[in-house]
Amino acid sequence: MKDLRSFLLCIPILANSAFGKMPDSEWQISTALLAAPEEERDTATVLGYDETGEVITLREGSGSLVCLADDPKQDGFSVASYHKELEPYMVFGRQRRAEGLEFQEIFDAREQAVKSGRLKMPDRATLSVLTGDLNDETGEIENTYQRYVIYIPYATVESTGLPLKPATPGAPWIMNPGTHRAHIMVNPPK
Repeated sequence: MKDLRSFLLCIPILANSAFGKMPDSEWQISTALLAAPEEERDTATVLGYDETGEVITLREGSGSLVCLADDPKQDGFSVASYHKELEPYMVFGRQRRAEGLEFQEIFDAREQAVKSGRLKMPDRATLSVLTGDLNDETGEIENTYQRYVIYIPYATVESTGLPLKPATPGAPWIMNPGTHRAHIMVNPPK
């Protein structure tokens, strides 16, 4: 795995990033897959961005994961991998963002949509986010960090026994308890 990761992280993208162009689909796919467990990468669906910045399917997969490429319009480098049952939730959020809504407005809209039954949240689903810094000179992704989310809608501190913040570095904790977005956070120490 180290050899594969080293290879992927060394793919030059200078022509794309230095001139403000959209990275090609091959680079988007290979880097988006870094957020997925190695054994799931061959079958994951990969979403990325077209020249206009719209989210598109770069590769249709047969597995349970969806990987999302780095959004070149955002600072830093961030790719994600999540269970395919979360895709309607993610699409809903992307649509609200395109409408100009901010984080709290999107949160509230999702909460209302889930409570009304217009948006279905899975009973539980996972998400992994890999972040890092893109070195424009070398094209490498440096200082990578991966964190994990386990969605458990409407769970609470009482129903899980988890605290509202990590008890020790890297320990799990619950975020947004009692809401559609209740989730267990796992932030390994850096």
